[in-house]
Amino acid sequence: MAEEIRAEMVANVWKVVAKKGDAVTDADPIVILESMKMEIPVHAEDDGTVVDIAVSEGDVVQEGDLIATVE
Repeated sequence: MAEEIRAEMVANVWKVVAKKGDAVTDADPIVILESMKMEIPVHAEDDGTVVDIAVSEGDVVQEGDLIATVE
């Protein structure tokens, strides 16, 4: 079953760490967001494979926006 990773706040996408096809484990960083000069890593919640990255570095995400899908 696919896990959708969504933004929990308004932030800039500072760095995309994972790419499509990468195997990730629980707590691996997918992207790093930046908000108010703080870096906020967004982690995978389960083991799986990154199926899609929906953001690019420099994008602005809103709360609830899709960041990635892991299967």
